[in-house]
Amino acid sequence: MIKALFRRPFSVVLMGIGALAMLVPSIHAFVIDDDTVGRAFLHSSVLFFVLALFITLATANYTQGHRSRGYLMSLLAAFLVLPIMLAVPMYEAVPQMTFFEAWFETVSSITTTGATLYDSPRDLPPSVHLWRAFLGWLGGLLIWIAAISILAPLNIGGFEVRAMGTGDRTYAQIGRVSDPSERLIRFGAKLVPLYTALTLMVWLMLTATGEVPFVALCHAMSVLATSGISPVGGVIFSPAGFAGEFVILVFMVFALSRVSFSRGLSGLEMRPLHKDSEFRMALSLISLLTLVLFVRHALIAFESDAINSAQQAARAVWGALFTITSFLTTTGFESADWSATRNWSGLGSPGLMLVGLSLIGGGVATTAGGIKLLRVYALWKHGQREIERLVHPSSVGGAGAEARQIRRHGAQIAWIFFMLFTISIAAVMVLLALSGVQFETAMVLAVAALSTTGPLAAIAGETPISYAGLPDFAKAVLAFAMVLGRLEALAIIALLNPGFWRR
Repeated sequence: MIKALFRRPFSVVLMGIGALAMLVPSIHAFVIDDDTVGRAFLHSSVLFFVLALFITLATANYTQGHRSRGYLMSLLAAFLVLPIMLAVPMYEAVPQMTFFEAWFETVSSITTTGATLYDSPRDLPPSVHLWRAFLGWLGGLLIWIAAISILAPLNIGGFEVRAMGTGDRTYAQIGRVSDPSERLIRFGAKLVPLYTALTLMVWLMLTATGEVPFVALCHAMSVLATSGISPVGGVIFSPAGFAGEFVILVFMVFALSRVSFSRGLSGLEMRPLHKDSEFRMALSLISLLTLVLFVRHALIAFESDAINSAQQAARAVWGALFTITSFLTTTGFESADWSATRNWSGLGSPGLMLVGLSLIGGGVATTAGGIKLLRVYALWKHGQREIERLVHPSSVGGAGAEARQIRRHGAQIAWIFFMLFTISIAAVMVLLALSGVQFETAMVLAVAALSTTGPLAAIAGETPISYAGLPDFAKAVLAFAMVLGRLEALAIIALLNPGFWRR
């Protein structure tokens, strides 16, 4: 039955899943006696599930020629068109919200960006906060499954860096190439239980540290999805304190490398996590920046005779470590001790560093956005090799065929993606400038949207940037930028290039 269901258009399947997902906030609203919100979600769920059922019956004999292209288009529709349906119950549940605002909130949630038009969490009912966090969680799960099932066989989404040459090697199975629906079922059966179990573990551990169960659940879903959505305004307002932040930091590893959860799937690397190039690159960046930030603050504090206790210094180190890791994974949670890092030396927030971390992003085929660590690693190895050749022109690059491939073809394709990403930032900034947004604000917002790090706007600038104060045109530009950042430019270019499908 499941195989027959996935032979229907993938967008229809996602529509049915989205309709059923509306039951979760509906049940929660009825439990807390918020009947108005509960009815809005329940009626929307029944309406759209019946509509999805009718479409499923109407497409019983549906056949698709370009299966991979159809699934890629369905992914684009899931992040751009499907939010129109998912925004309906939110629009009905919040009287002061316009439908455009509801669509923006839904796009931001399902793309795991986490940007919101409501600066005060009290402006939205608890069940709507749950819906936003749940949408982000579902969007992260979709990326987990689609990256291995759809993007990996096409050598896009970051997998092109390790591809051998011009298509001689892909991550598809040897022999008969499996249908995308078969891969979705196979990998979904493995990843859905794992994703759910990890979320439950975070939820239970956060609750054990003293967090309110409802808030702990929203934070748990936001950590696994790297959406940064919080019903209380972030972990900085959480009573869990250091213990809660430590739990969150541990589970951020799943956004640093796909080896942490999908090792061996579809021919992926079987190497241990500590030998994975992405994970080692992430640890190097986190350690280096934490050390630099600490030394920078320590020197200023020493010069101003502001050195306090070792406990305050430890808080400063922890605040830097947690916040740097959070923005590298594009989660966007700010540590409660991040202010201690700044106050210790009296310096302002190094927002430009957080912008750079969000640009780099997490691992390939994870829920993190950004350029991705594997592409940065390929450019780093290529630059390292070029410097070696300047010093020793007759030297021979070693480390195996795969490493040489990353330095050559991988570095070239990574550089192309880097240029596409920077051009996208420039284009979004120009469009935001046309709507009257200032240059610095436009830069932060463009990076926040394309790297799917919505909370970056509140911390990277000299003053917090409110999405609510933007013109509607700027909000629409940012929503499309979120979709572009989530699906990546190479995937959309492949979708629009007919020659890609003829090869």
